[in-house]
Amino acid sequence: MRFKPFCLPTAIGSVPHIDPREACKIILENFKEIPPWPQLPNRSFLENMYVQYTEGMPCVVIDKENRKIYFDLSKQFDQQVEDFYQRYLSDDLESFSISRRFASGFYSMLEALKESSWEGIKFIKGQITGPVSFGLTVTDEDKKPLLYNELMIDVIVKSLSMKLRWQEKELNKNFPKTKAIIFFDEPYLMSYGSAFVSLDREAIIGYLRELKNSIKGLSGVHCCGNTDWSLFTEAGVDIISFDAYDYTEKIALYPSQLKSFIKKGGILAWGIVPSSFPTPNQIAKEDLRSLVKKFEEKVGLFVSKGFDKDELFQNALVTPNCGTGSMPQDLAEKTLKLTREVSDEMRRKYKLA
Repeated sequence: MRFKPFCLPTAIGSVPHIDPREACKIILENFKEIPPWPQLPNRSFLENMYVQYTEGMPCVVIDKENRKIYFDLSKQFDQQVEDFYQRYLSDDLESFSISRRFASGFYSMLEALKESSWEGIKFIKGQITGPVSFGLTVTDEDKKPLLYNELMIDVIVKSLSMKLRWQEKELNKNFPKTKAIIFFDEPYLMSYGSAFVSLDREAIIGYLRELKNSIKGLSGVHCCGNTDWSLFTEAGVDIISFDAYDYTEKIALYPSQLKSFIKKGGILAWGIVPSSFPTPNQIAKEDLRSLVKKFEEKVGLFVSKGFDKDELFQNALVTPNCGTGSMPQDLAEKTLKLTREVSDEMRRKYKLA
């Protein structure tokens, strides 16, 4: 599927709002063409990015009172894992559904879109926590990361792939004329290459490829720090979402891989508007003029490495550099508004379709 966004805006997902309808209203005001459904981590621990997608996974323990999640592999492990694989192999998609308690923003966005005029929407954006970040963050009962348990990481990847399919199915069922874009959020891939974290390159590519192949629409990977960006080009995802505000110089070190990626129709999501990473208050120092100037400078760095400016703009999305869920609400809303304004100004200035 080829799609040229011409610097249209979208967002990463999380917002600080408590009321899902209010969150959807803010999102639809700023992202009419590619609205993301909002994750609301401040509303409930169940909407934490590492909890939100665990329904249907075996052995999961959610301690809401202490805001902890882990997998207890010491109790009924064989039985629960066997049940999981039976559901997976029988393609029981509904057993991997995401309920309203875990994703109120998903359901509220469906309702808001039905109530409004959504004819201009090109895509609806969803998201899921990537398997590497999930596997490094969530542990077993002995506090060992699940990523290093061969069976459990397979369970996690397959669970996430089913939840991707479920999201896409629900979006297509409710809005049959609108396709889905789903991002895999992988903040912990900034640890790739670290002496403190052991990550196997081919395994990472395999995990991401399995997720990408599970959906029919567009897939994207978001990493809000520096990483080996060729992981994503080799995984075959359609969109690479990066922190352009802080890390353009780092991703620009991969010119041959990214040129090939763009030539094949790949899209770069430029996180040029600062949000919660690395400093929540950075957005207070920026305005439309400063961010447009910064965006042009970052694109200029790519051009200096042999990229075609028009092609970059045609294959660009404009986003915040990370989610806004940990920001004060007023600054989060400023981030979302400026993302839209930067997109509008770039499209006006460069006569983008």
